[in-house]
Parts: sequence; structure tokens; C-alpha cells
Amino acid sequence: MPELPEVETLRRDLDPEIVGREILKGWISENAPRLVQGMPPQVFLDSLARRRFTGTSRRGKYLVLELDDGTAFILHLRMTGQLLLVDPQSVVDPYARARFWLDDGRELRFRDVRKFGTMWHVADRELVLHRLGLEPLSDEFTTAALYAALARRAAPVKAVLLDQHVIAGLGNIYVDEALHLARVHPLAPARDLSRRQAGAIREGAVRVLEQALSNRGSSFRDYVDSRGRPGSNVQHLRVYKRTGEPCLSCGREIVRTLAGGRSTHYCPGCQRRPRRRATRRVAGAGV
Repeated sequence: MPELPEVETLRRDLDPEIVGREILKGWISENAPRLVQGMPPQVFLDSLARRRFTGTSRRGKYLVLELDDGTAFILHLRMTGQLLLVDPQSVVDPYARARFWLDDGRELRFRDVRKFGTMWHVADRELVLHRLGLEPLSDEFTTAALYAALARRAAPVKAVLLDQHVIAGLGNIYVDEALHLARVHPLAPARDLSRRQAGAIREGAVRVLEQALSNRGSSFRDYVDSRGRPGSNVQHLRVYKRTGEPCLSCGREIVRTLAGGRSTHYCPGCQRRPRRRATRRVAGAGV
């Protein structure tokens, strides 16, 4: 699934290309019944027709295209979604789920193999985005804020960091990478982590996200930018999808496990599994 760096790369590429452009008309595939949220597909298309893009933004993994009437066209790529800016002669493949023709002759095309992607057209973007947590490349993402969020949860830290209500935009790739840099085991209970460890996770997350942005995202199979080009960050990953390979820090083999039901990669040398806390004995209790 595209994460924050991939969606932000897409936004940065689209912004100078579509701002000022008008949507002439659109099309939604009948084979994508869950693509449009909140209204029937035809109502959605009618509401976008003749609207002009005035800006772009991003919240977590959501791409927000701002329109001239103050409304927002919001997209979530989910697992395999791709938003492509294509020329009129571009061949339409069977996985095209939505098409939007612009006034300069080009087309915004949403392609999605697995059909998990979603779109909204809303007057108030908070109807879609209101439950999202800390934005990890913003000033609000402080050690204190992260430590407070982790302290409230007994679940493994990997699962907590994946929760979009806690931090918006992190997914499997960058959580594994951030925890490796922080030298924190992914199965460590979140509430047991120290403030120092929370600070190390924050620094690791910011570092891996900024690195991925500079490399235009991580492409394993589905993610491409608006022109169909893959990102180059895969070659810079330290643990994710490197099972059995040597750790770049200590040389131990990277291993794979499950955390919160998600595939998880870590180094057992750098990220030591925490010892179980001793069970407290109640005064006067029998043996």
C-alpha cells in the first residue's frame, strides 16, 4: 500500500500540472462498486463536472484535490491504486476504474487492480479525515506527543504505529524501518517504552520518511507516480523485505515475524526482544 512518501510524491508531481485545470467530465467503471463513497457514482461525477482544481494537499495516506467551490475531491489509493496523468492517446487497460477529462486534453486516470481504492467529494474534508492521528512530518509530531500516545496502549509498538488514529501515514514499510533505526523490537508493548525510546522512534520515522521522499517512494510492485514511474527507495531499505539478509548495522540475519497480524521485519541483534516484566505479588497472597 502506498504510504506517506508515495502519496506526497504523487501530490507534488500533480500540483503544478493540474492546478488551474478544469474537469470537463468523468467516468466511473461499473466494475468498481465501492470506489465512490457517500453518494451514487453519477451524482459524484455530476458534482465534479466543470469544477476547477485550485490546490492540492495530503493528510496521512489521503490525497486531497481542492476545488474552486471550496469542496474537496479526496482519494485513498489503498493497496493497488494508481493515479495517472495521461495523454489522450494513452491505451486504457482493464484496470482503469475512473477517468476524468481535463480542459487541456489530458486525463486523470485511476487504475486499481484489486478495487480497494476509494474517492469522496465533500464540502467538509473533516468528514473523511477527522479521525486521523499525528502527522509525522509536522511540528505536532514531538517526542512528548508520541510518548503520550504510546503510553496509552498495551499492544505491540508495531501495531500501535500502524494505527492511523495514532499516526497518519505510516505503514508496514516505514514502521519496520523506523523501529530498526530506533533499535526497538516490534513486539515490545507500547506502554513499556521509555521517553528516550519514543524519541528514537520519532527520529527514525522522520528520517526514513524524508529519505523515501528524496527517492520518490518505494516501489515493489504497484506504486508508481503520476507518470507511471517507480520510486527508487527500495534499494535504501534496511530491514523491510530483507529476510535472511545481513543487517547493515551488525551483520545478523534479518528475520520476519508477525505483529498485529502484519508481516514484520527486524534485526534480532539490533532490536532485542524485551524481557517480560515480573508479575507483581500481592501482599499476603499464598504461594
